Amino acid sequence: MKRILLIIMISLSSAFAKADDLDIGNVIFDHVLDSYEWHITEWKGKPVAIHLPVIIIDHGIHAFNSHKILETGEYGGYHIAPEGAKHEGKIVRADGTKPFDISITKNVLQLFFNAILLLVIVLLTARWYRRHDALKEHPTGIAALMEPLIMMVHDMAKENIGEDYRRYSPFLLTVFLFILFSNFIGIIPFFPGGANLTGNIACTLTLALFTFFTVNLTGTKHYYKEIFSPDVPGVLKPLMAIIETFSALVKPISLTIRLFANMLAGHIQILCMVCIIFILGKYGPVMTGGGTLITVLFGIFLDVLEMLISFIQAYIFTMLSSIYIGMARQKAE
Repeated sequence: MKRILLIIMISLSSAFAKADDLDIGNVIFDHVLDSYEWHITEWKGKPVAIHLPVIIIDHGIHAFNSHKILETGEYGGYHIAPEGAKHEGKIVRADGTKPFDISITKNVLQLFFNAILLLVIVLLTARWYRRHDALKEHPTGIAALMEPLIMMVHDMAKENIGEDYRRYSPFLLTVFLFILFSNFIGIIPFFPGGANLTGNIACTLTLALFTFFTVNLTGTKHYYKEIFSPDVPGVLKPLMAIIETFSALVKPISLTIRLFANMLAGHIQILCMVCIIFILGKYGPVMTGGGTLITVLFGIFLDVLEMLISFIQAYIFTMLSSIYIGMARQKAE
């Protein structure tokens, strides 16, 4: 709901904004795309941002502050690829080729923050259970918030995986809580929130690959038999083997796209509503005031909807992961 405050604050300055001066595309994509700096706000007409470290492995390790390359456009033989270039927005060599880049970008910094926050909350929850008898006392504080989430994933794993569900519960719980926290923190419009981490396909692909390798590295003989030698007539075995192999490869892609597309769309919707206030600013105070009221109300609706979607997407990703693992753990009857 803190994003609502952002909408209200922007609306107060909309009378001084001109739609002609607003590049809506840049506003939206600057927010949802990754970058080498974390823009926080503007103060007296000057941007306030955190310039992150650039780390490049290219005939040695080159490390420098991103401010140097963002300010001058070129540093140490590297520059940021312009709009329309092959590696647009990324650091490239003078000839346009891309070096091995392991820089701490905005999304990477957000990932570190989310991971640390999740670790602290889990440790605080474990601390409560270590100091109290859960059979005699009801959880309080953070433990009371975390228990229903943990039990939900625990029951999901038990139902979908079967007898050895405890082996996979830690993985499923980590994935669920990380996605959930990242989604919620991404809704916060100011530092240290607001980065579009789960709306970045690299992040969602990595999470999906964790599930893919967990499924296929721990699958039973029966699982692989059903893929490469299913119980069908001999003529159909090669065709079914191809279909089953393709199905196994498509599963991580579906997990990736589902989470990425839904979270990216949620961020873009909210930003579009904010930009409408600026667009209406040039039509006079009546249009601005009426449009702002409608925009704020609709923004509240979209914000609540995005919070619901954030939970649903974390739940669906975890549920599908548990189902895929359960399918791979089936034994011959």
